Formats: sequence, C-alpha cells, structure tokens
Amino acid sequence: EVIDKEGYFHTGDIGELDKDGYLKITDRKKDLIKTSGGKYIAPQSIEGALKTASQLLSQVVVIGDRRKYVSVLVTVAEAEAKKLSGASSYAEATRSPAVRQAVQEAIDRVNATLPSYETIKRFTILDRDFSQETGELTPTLKVKRKLATQKFTKEIDAMYEGESVD
Repeated sequence: EVIDKEGYFHTGDIGELDKDGYLKITDRKKDLIKTSGGKYIAPQSIEGALKTASQLLSQVVVIGDRRKYVSVLVTVAEAEAKKLSGASSYAEATRSPAVRQAVQEAIDRVNATLPSYETIKRFTILDRDFSQETGELTPTLKVKRKLATQKFTKEIDAMYEGESVD
C-alpha cells in the first residue's frame, strides 16, 4: 500500500532536503545496491556524476549488489571515441588504449568525490552502445538496469573473476 497507517505517502523514491528545505529526488529505493559489506549505494548518483565527468561517456551502469566492490559497465559516445582513438569503427574505438585511459581518468575524478565503499574499482567498456532497439533503453532514454545486467553477465562476471557473490 502506498499510504501507511500514519498517513505517509510512500513513493519508492530516495531524496534529500536541501538547505532551503526543498526535497530533491536522488534515486529509486528499488535501485539501491547493497554491497557484501552491508553498505547501501545509490547507483544513479554515481552514474550521473560519471556521465557529467566526461563527454566520452554515453551510458553507465553501476554494479555492486552483494559484491565486495563497485564496478561499472560503460558505453562511449561514438564520435568522441573515434576522434580520440583514430579508429574507424565503434568496436575498434572501445578497445583503444586512449579511450580506456580517458574513461579511467573520468572514473578517477568521480572516485575522488566518493566515500571509499562507493569508489569504482573496475570497469568494462562495452563494444556497442545501448539503444531502444536492443532493449537496454526506455523510450525516455533511461537505462533498464535489470535488463542491461542480464544481457552483460559475462562482462560483469569477468570484472569479479574469482570473487563470490555474498
């Protein structure tokens, strides 16, 4: 039920009050990630910070539920990646050391602002961008987190190779 016995309206949103008393919605409760250490992470705030840290980053999905550390799946903006790498195809650009270094630098900038349990330890650059046609994006171009993590389990597992899921 949306309204509890005390009259509170439960939307499923996570928010914070700013200095002027206004409520700012920051995440969805169902999207919260709980690490194996018991810490809760709001992935959308990390994803948003990463996407604003570099024009190279197109889409980002934070991974870390029941894991020892946080990792991310990354897609890159095709034109930016090709320009940076000198590659002729998207897939070739994603394998470029220059693109990988630029993604790492963006992650390093964001990590400097995060508590240690939220810092990104590993990342994978996917060889294609997300799209509505392939099902990872909604009509409003938001990432379908559950579907993206299901489609890219092999890549996620590789970032946690040798680690157990708690």
